[in-house]
Amino acid sequence: MKHLLRAAVAVAALAGSAALAQDLPKTNLKIVGGLSNLTAYNDYEKPFWTQKVPELSNGQITAEIKGFNEMGLKGPELLRLMSQGVVEFGTATLSYFASDNAINEAIDLAGLAPDVTTARAVTEAFTPVYAKFYGDGAKVKLLGISTYPAQVLFCNAEINKLSDLNGKKVRTSSRTQAEFVEAFGGTSVTMAFGEVVPALQNKVVDCAITGSLSGYSAKWYEVSTHLYALPINWNQQIHAVNQAAWNKLDPKVQAFIETNVKTLVDDIWKAAAEQTELGYACNTGSDACTLPVKGKMKLVTPSDADRQQLRGVLGEMVLPKWAARCSADCVKDFNDTVGKVLNISVSK
Repeated sequence: MKHLLRAAVAVAALAGSAALAQDLPKTNLKIVGGLSNLTAYNDYEKPFWTQKVPELSNGQITAEIKGFNEMGLKGPELLRLMSQGVVEFGTATLSYFASDNAINEAIDLAGLAPDVTTARAVTEAFTPVYAKFYGDGAKVKLLGISTYPAQVLFCNAEINKLSDLNGKKVRTSSRTQAEFVEAFGGTSVTMAFGEVVPALQNKVVDCAITGSLSGYSAKWYEVSTHLYALPINWNQQIHAVNQAAWNKLDPKVQAFIETNVKTLVDDIWKAAAEQTELGYACNTGSDACTLPVKGKMKLVTPSDADRQQLRGVLGEMVLPKWAARCSADCVKDFNDTVGKVLNISVSK
């Protein structure tokens, strides 16, 4: 009898879900996604919009998505295009907008989050600040913030501790990474991702920073000897929508999207943690690697002293430099949110 009752409840729940889906008006969405050659897009973002959303809505909501690079965009212009309504839904990496306003660096400063749990806590603490900032200034509604795997050091040189960066040339992709490298006596070099392999091979740079699995996918293990397993930062990305385009959607569609984007974001965060470890394993040829090709890099595990040193550089150099270029309100918001999570404070 209990089995029959449970089955009846399950059928009723499914019927209720189907009924809710039937209530949704026919809607087609256009999304500009993240980089189309990365797993966050191919394994999560694209299937979410093109398969999961139609499936959960019983075909009432459909979506078209392309990575921003497939549309000939470079990335930094996405927020402006969303603000103007040229792009309705978009995914954009926060570091692309760092030069527009230092508030975009707030959750991803070098050394701020040396593990994924801390990175998520910091991100969630500051999300309401971003929601207000983008809403007021750019007329963009924030739907969620996800992340790439940990950004770590690949070196074609001996590196066993952070102080070994002294005198080395390091490819960086953001201002905060550059400040981190310079704090340890290294020289920051800016170059496109696609130029890094020959640069490492020819000793134009000694090291380069990227996601552990991104570096593996680009075969950096062929031109690097040491992988330093200490997350420097994470490279979070926002999922957002033009406010005017959002306002035109039926309230039931809005609720459906908001609920399900939360699941997408959760899935990408979980994957980022797993992919960070997979990147470590596959670049270094560990048995834990489940991918066909295994690198032969040396995995360098950071010492407690290095972790302390990184936190020191954050407090003494990275945070003060960031505070100097962010507004007083921005710094106050940081102290009231991220500062309370991490028990740190910075002065303007």
